[in-house]
Amino acid sequence: MRIAIVDDIETERALLKMRLERQLKLHGVEMEILEFDSSESFLAAEKERHFTVAFLDIYMKGLSGMDAAKELRKTDADCFLIFTTTSTDHALEGFQVRAFHYLVKPFSEGELAVLLAEMLAKLPRPEPILTVKVSGSDVRLRYRDIIFAEHFAHMINIRTTAGKTLATRQSFKAFTEPLKKDPRFFVCSRGTIVNLEHAAYRIIRSARLYTFRQTSCAVIPTADMLDWD
Repeated sequence: MRIAIVDDIETERALLKMRLERQLKLHGVEMEILEFDSSESFLAAEKERHFTVAFLDIYMKGLSGMDAAKELRKTDADCFLIFTTTSTDHALEGFQVRAFHYLVKPFSEGELAVLLAEMLAKLPRPEPILTVKVSGSDVRLRYRDIIFAEHFAHMINIRTTAGKTLATRQSFKAFTEPLKKDPRFFVCSRGTIVNLEHAAYRIIRSARLYTFRQTSCAVIPTADMLDWD
């Protein structure tokens, strides 16, 4: 997802960028955020690359954010336009350029989070990415490539569809926080999370075990008893 922040006040751009990075990371969304201090510089960049979302301040020196939106709509009908402004006086003009939303300054991170959740629900969902540090290097894993992960001795061992087991040092809570937002993932014991896309379960009531089947079978204990067809 490529995002433009267009605002002639540097501190406003920096604050919005920080909040966007934090909130989108919680959703597991890959992002590229570019800052522009004028409408003119944004429109010049937009000729070379497509932006999924543009946060536009309305009141800027030179071309206003509203005028930039009108110019953008001549060539791009899909970009989500979000105006960040101190006034909603331009609501009618915003409707004419099909603005997705207004954020009235000063807005909270909570307001931004609600807006992002609504916007992401309308976008074709890209495969989310989980970045983990393995042997000092950042490794990017698509959610669908994670089969399961187990926590042992302060390490998370991640089994992948490539047949590899990657080890990263972090708490189980921190590791699973973004994954639990995805309905494919299920925490089936105190230190194990599985991707249900790759799983076929059968209940063994006497041993209170699930059999987790994929190409190389593994048996994963669980504290819960659930009935699966």
